[in-house]
Amino acid sequence: MADQMNEPVNPVSAVRAVLPSLTPAAQAIARIILEDPGVVVRSTITEFSAVSGTSEATIVRTARALGYSGYSQLRFALAGAVARETPERLVPGDLGPDDPLTDVIAKVTRAEVDALSDTAEQLVPDQLGEVVAAIAAARRINVYGVGASGLVAADLAHKLMRIGLSSHPFNDAHLALTSAALLREGDVVVAVSCSGETTDVIEPTRTAKEAGALAIAITNNPRSSLAQTVDHVLVSAGRETAFRPGALASRISQLLIVDCIFVGLAQRTFDSSETALRATREALEVFRTR
Repeated sequence: MADQMNEPVNPVSAVRAVLPSLTPAAQAIARIILEDPGVVVRSTITEFSAVSGTSEATIVRTARALGYSGYSQLRFALAGAVARETPERLVPGDLGPDDPLTDVIAKVTRAEVDALSDTAEQLVPDQLGEVVAAIAAARRINVYGVGASGLVAADLAHKLMRIGLSSHPFNDAHLALTSAALLREGDVVVAVSCSGETTDVIEPTRTAKEAGALAIAITNNPRSSLAQTVDHVLVSAGRETAFRPGALASRISQLLIVDCIFVGLAQRTFDSSETALRATREALEVFRTR
């Protein structure tokens, strides 16, 4: 986590990503950072201790858990993030039950734009390149995901199929486990889970790894059980609330990663991808004109 924090990414997004894996005391401090990172920027550790109702020792431990050497480094990183923020992103964007539809449109748009921006900042080109290379060379690609993540898994499998790669999506745990047990070295699995704690996704991925396949995760939580299981973790971003569940901002950020993988693959296998896309497009056009 420390290495990721030192990259030029939005530290607020990184804090949000690891929130579920923190201790209750650290989560309380992290939530204050997420609600208003400027509080940390404006406060000495003594002042923040009074604001948060926690001890200075707890604050230091939380900063270290977030990947920083101490409160000063955390404060400095957040100061940079706040300075880069646009005014719109500094305004709370939670939807309320009485919001007019004009506000709904504005807030949903803002949330999804923010999710895309934060995800792009956390994507490491070298790691994405390794993922693209592994998928391009794979004999078979299985994609696992349930619920809203299952829709993303299906989208990825469909895109891979369109460029001639052998790819299959699974949103049923039993079928996923069956497919995973039959994989071997040279195969790849892509596991999609916002929380990274979905058993129906983790178990097939673990089984696939045991069978010799290389595993990739698309998840919001880089410290999740799923992230600990796989070879490569691509971190998506998207804050969920009662009115913005996983089917909105988090799904959009996952789809951004899917599109980056797809374009990277199309570039890497340009000739064969172009041929496959042309063939599938022509088949659909013939079907529509009959």
